Amino acid sequence: MKRLFATLLTALAIGIGGGASSAWAADDKPAAAEAAAPAAAAAPTAPAAAAAASAPAPVPNRGDNAWLMVATAFVILMSIPGLALFYGGLVRSKNMLSVLMQVFVTFSVISVLWAVYGYSVAFTEGNAFFGSLDKLFLKGITPDSVAATFSKGVVVSELIFVAFQGAFAAITCGLIVGAFAERIRFSAVLLFMVLWFSLSYLPMTHMVWYWTGPDAYTTAEAAEKATATAGYLFQKGALDFAGGTVVHINAAIAGLIGAYLVGKRVGYGKDSMAPHSLTMTMIGASLLWFGWFGFNAGSALEANGTAALAFVNTWLATAMAATSWMVTEWLVKGKPSMLGAASGAVAGLVAITPAAGFVGVVGALIIGLAAGVVCLWGVNGLKKLLGADDSLDVFGVHGVGGILGAILTGVFAAPSLGGSGIYDYVANKVADNYDILGQVMIQVTGVGVTLIWSGTVAFICYKIVDVVVGLRVPEDEEREGLDITSHGESAYHN
Repeated sequence: MKRLFATLLTALAIGIGGGASSAWAADDKPAAAEAAAPAAAAAPTAPAAAAAASAPAPVPNRGDNAWLMVATAFVILMSIPGLALFYGGLVRSKNMLSVLMQVFVTFSVISVLWAVYGYSVAFTEGNAFFGSLDKLFLKGITPDSVAATFSKGVVVSELIFVAFQGAFAAITCGLIVGAFAERIRFSAVLLFMVLWFSLSYLPMTHMVWYWTGPDAYTTAEAAEKATATAGYLFQKGALDFAGGTVVHINAAIAGLIGAYLVGKRVGYGKDSMAPHSLTMTMIGASLLWFGWFGFNAGSALEANGTAALAFVNTWLATAMAATSWMVTEWLVKGKPSMLGAASGAVAGLVAITPAAGFVGVVGALIIGLAAGVVCLWGVNGLKKLLGADDSLDVFGVHGVGGILGAILTGVFAAPSLGGSGIYDYVANKVADNYDILGQVMIQVTGVGVTLIWSGTVAFICYKIVDVVVGLRVPEDEEREGLDITSHGESAYHN
């Protein structure tokens, strides 16, 4: 553990101190890879490469800008109120307000930190793990600044790209709240989020989604040089369209570690801890589904056919997962439940996220079908095996669903199975000879790196928080409920 801690601190020091000048625009999600990189990665984006000196500077398309603004608002809706209501309905009434508060304030704090230093660390050139501090407080970003997309010569306004990515950062941190709900100190939540965001979310984002943009890929030699400046997992060729690793697996393993370290709720396994309002949970799940269209389709960064594909895949995979979870539960338990249908929908959303713009409709349906069944096992069988009180099944849904989706992306992105393949920006066409097994192994590597990095960082951060402010509320406060004891308010008045 000491060696891991030392390694993380060294990586952070190199990343913050060693960034070369940042690229003048940044990007986000997967899109395609280049010819020279091993397994040519098709992953999220990062700063746009400068155009040739003789060529006019690219101007953002108003339609692309407008779509990204709408998509950003959709993603914000996912956090507040979507995720907050989904989680709030799942806890007991005495803790409803505390969960709303944790999600709401986490969203607010992370949004601020994203503008202060998060965007710079995630989306400027530095090393394979961290960017630089060249864009602290969004320094140098003006209404005229642009960010690359996944098409050569096509850009969007960098400011809206900043907001889009900031909304991703905020909801990722909010997801963790569900793992230790109903017994953690509010101050502990805030301190942990600041630490984990800085040392896990930002480097994972940089590793998976940072690159110089497609305009740099003019020749094989130029492609090789450009790829060498990209994030670690982008260089490996990992595919993650909208956050299977960066968002879901990253948050899920942090939540699971938290569930272990914070400990089980008082009365867990003995007292009834049934959701107090499945009505709220259903509303929250519906808002998540709605907002997820911005989450996934917005990750195309353009209002184009890839965005349309991601939109349709998000719709169908989610519907299939809700159905498959419900039917499986019906067969096993004898009755279909609203909780099961809502959980299945979220599982489908999670699983299709890394694959949304890479797979065909049939691939999306299969991923959704598998997610409903596998994640149902994740919140029942696997949860018992793990023995953790993951209050709202963050790992069972987001961890298991994220891992499933990340791996199946490698399978169904194959052109032979209806997928988009990997784009060769040097040849300006889809690369030949897609290797399913090879890509699956790259996807497994991405999953493993995420689990190890985030899990290690989370463990260290929880230990720091425990020393500084303490992780858990006293037993008497937990029994009374966090609404009153932590916030002096109540969600409901009889």
